[in-house]
Amino acid sequence: MRILLSVALAALLVFQIHHNAGQSVGDDAVIQASNTVEGQDVPQDQNFNLPLKTTELAQIWTDHLWRDGNKVQQNALTGHWRLIDANNYRHAWGSKPQCIAALDERCPAVESGSAKHRVILLHGLMRTSSCMKSLETRLAADGFPHAVRFSYASTRASIGDHAAALREVLENLPENDTFSFVGHSMGNIVVRHLIGDLQADGDPQQILSRCESMVMLGPPNQGAMIAERLAPTRVFGWVTGEGGMELGAKWKTLAPKLATPPFPFHIIAGDVITPVANPLVDGDGDFVVSLDEARLEGAASFTTVPVLHSFLMDNEAVMEKTVALLDDCERSSRFADRPAVQE
Repeated sequence: MRILLSVALAALLVFQIHHNAGQSVGDDAVIQASNTVEGQDVPQDQNFNLPLKTTELAQIWTDHLWRDGNKVQQNALTGHWRLIDANNYRHAWGSKPQCIAALDERCPAVESGSAKHRVILLHGLMRTSSCMKSLETRLAADGFPHAVRFSYASTRASIGDHAAALREVLENLPENDTFSFVGHSMGNIVVRHLIGDLQADGDPQQILSRCESMVMLGPPNQGAMIAERLAPTRVFGWVTGEGGMELGAKWKTLAPKLATPPFPFHIIAGDVITPVANPLVDGDGDFVVSLDEARLEGAASFTTVPVLHSFLMDNEAVMEKTVALLDDCERSSRFADRPAVQE
């Protein structure tokens, strides 16, 4: 059985790495040069920077601030920080205060302005924010031009850590902005952890009251049996980190920290028939998450599509359904905000 699990894990990892490889940004030589400079012990007053293009391929960066496409990120391996723009060019690196200062110089914060409805896009385990690019483009074309692709080092920290970083991003966006979420796989669990944290610890920035809707794509809302069954191989924990283990072997510890969204949410789950069933998943599903694992009480709708887990966010029918659900929720929210007509 252990051999079977190891073979299955290897097959999944090879597929995932191959799929991610097509999403890399930039030239390997440029990446190596950029990382070499970032790793130097440069004095605080020098802070030498080469504005080189970086990559989203590596699972080591987490967003902490987002402003007009500019992002302040932390490296999960070294702990240092960088500022990159919407095209992934680095404009500063070093400490967090240095990068925030560079962000303020490059893109000063605006305290007030017209409210924007931002759709926060969250990728899943072992993926990067680039996998949500097609959905971002589709949203912009269909009336949602203010999407934010949240990047987090899914394999290098706990789900609670990712939720804390997401909270920092949201709390530093303009105070009159409103939010919807579209998550793929683990990304949905990050949002549910965030909601639980806000409910338990307080919400001084009123984030929850500004959340309007959520669409979950292939969410392991009840944990993931595939993660639990692969955990004994030890390779799974080494590759996927604390977050991957929390979806399986450590789910009972994680689950009490997760909240059901107190705003309308919808679930789109894959239901595929494959020549060979995945022995690590029980029942029907998308080859990674079963239908039963995707369910969550309180969902406004539960839709199934014949799409594999790794392709849900790119599928044309799924993107169309996602836009329609967000549009319906936004119209309902606008209608609810209208003052009552006095007779």
